[in-house]
Amino acid sequence: MPALSERDTKKILIALAVYLASLFAANTLGLKIAPFLFGLHVSVAVFSFPFVFLTTDVIGEIYGKKMAKLFVLCGILATAMFIAYSFISLALPWAAAGEWVHESYNTVFGISVRIAFASLVAFAVAQYQDVLSFFFFKATIGAKYFWLRSNLSNLWSQFLDTVLFMVIAFYGVYSTPALIRIIITWWLFKVAMGFLYTPLSYIGLKLLRDKTA
Repeated sequence: MPALSERDTKKILIALAVYLASLFAANTLGLKIAPFLFGLHVSVAVFSFPFVFLTTDVIGEIYGKKMAKLFVLCGILATAMFIAYSFISLALPWAAAGEWVHESYNTVFGISVRIAFASLVAFAVAQYQDVLSFFFFKATIGAKYFWLRSNLSNLWSQFLDTVLFMVIAFYGVYSTPALIRIIITWWLFKVAMGFLYTPLSYIGLKLLRDKTA
């Protein structure tokens, strides 16, 4: 990994903030299901989670595979710590003064061990696969066509993320046909949003490359 200037370091830290904010927005706000097109319903995480994968693609394009993997490691550690803090806070007793928010608090943050484990495993596997596949396509296709390399890696990694999370978290809860339908729908929505966000990737690339920014 090459030595970084102070300007590059600041840009990377800002990108990391965007990355982690998008990740935690997806994990915490994603409980909400909203109506979408054609009578379908999706988690609101579909609007923030694609930023997670796009950010590692942009960072990898500018600063290389090691930096992209470092972002993934930060995401895994942050997610694991958040889950641990959630379990600790839920296990501690409530004071009488806080009883008014007790039920709502537990509803929002009372994530089951199974779902927490599913989220962490799916994220770790999919994110590392996203980085590896992005650089595989870069070696295969060449340095051009960032949009194509990013969306191809996104296609594969989002599939892994969706399958792993849904199977680990909900196998046995839903019937197999229902689970397959949910996986396909959720995967296609995430891929579509990633494609729609592609222009934002080019803005990110421009800002990171700009020596005056």
